[in-house]
Amino acid sequence: MTDHTQPQQPYYPPRPPYEPTQPITTEPGTTVWPSGSGGGFTPPPAEPAYAAAGPVPTGPVSRRRAKRGVGLMAAVAIAAAAIGGGTATLVQQLTSDAPATAASSSVVSGTNVSASSAGTAAGVAAAVSPSIVEISASSTSGQSTGSGVIITGDGEIVTNNHVISGASEITVQTSDGKTYQADVVGKDPDKDLALIKLRNASGLKAATLGDSSKVRVGDEVVAIGSPEGLTGTVTSGIVSALDRDVTVAKDTEGSDSGQGQGQGQQWDPRQGWPFEFGGQQFNGDTGSSKTTYKALQTDASLNPGNSGGALINMNGEIIGINSAMYSPSSSSGSTAGSVGLGFAIPVNTLKADLDDLRSGGRS
Repeated sequence: MTDHTQPQQPYYPPRPPYEPTQPITTEPGTTVWPSGSGGGFTPPPAEPAYAAAGPVPTGPVSRRRAKRGVGLMAAVAIAAAAIGGGTATLVQQLTSDAPATAASSSVVSGTNVSASSAGTAAGVAAAVSPSIVEISASSTSGQSTGSGVIITGDGEIVTNNHVISGASEITVQTSDGKTYQADVVGKDPDKDLALIKLRNASGLKAATLGDSSKVRVGDEVVAIGSPEGLTGTVTSGIVSALDRDVTVAKDTEGSDSGQGQGQGQQWDPRQGWPFEFGGQQFNGDTGSSKTTYKALQTDASLNPGNSGGALINMNGEIIGINSAMYSPSSSSGSTAGSVGLGFAIPVNTLKADLDDLRSGGRS
């Protein structure tokens, strides 16, 4: 029998638990961890947590981890692109060799809509009420009360002609309770407009005149005036119609009706100014001397004393001068309240007539 001898396997000595210490050639900026006291290679300590304002380690391990972190943050940046630039700023800090610094938060300017009163009746009232006045016009035949709109800081005021017609003395009270004497500058009975000027007035708040050609049916409006002598009364509604033909008396004297009929008494707007609409007469006899103009119709409550006051859009602009209102008479013969049929002279009519009024107007 032939003996078969197994080939002798090469002997591999056991591998030491650590690599022998060898000289290490480093690149500039690479950290070399020193050997321990036993002469062997000592593994680097666990990677420390990054300090908020300290330098970021740049060793091999930290570089690999930084790359994985950058990839993750890049993905987050793509997914959150609609949120803002904060993620991109963080990625830039992680990849930068410069020390990381806290990102400064930017202040976003904006309007606090919930606290804004623009476009509300309350906001319009607060803004425009200081520009609306109460007018008391006295004559030998009586006294009338109406409203007016301040258009210059030195006291030019627009009102209806029928409020001041025939007056020998005009007293104006502003929203802060001050009283002034006023003179008639000019009047235009054909358009039922008049311009008066306060004596020794300055620093008044002038109203902003809007554009009545842009008014649409259904637009929200606010009316401010002194109905029944209640200074600064605010009502609201909408524009009900455009270009209504409204006929009013040119002069108050001789246009008497009701209790004043036949007595030669000046008509008091608080008792309902007479006007015609649709071939019918309302609130008294308009008399023989009358004029017709195109008017804005509104359901904002107008009452005697609102004449000459303002019809205002929701931007706080004057779009009309309130001039007439329909109010059915009660059984006692007195004038009842508003039923939502009010009329105003378009502000564009006023603007076209303003130069004439300042030069004395038309008789």
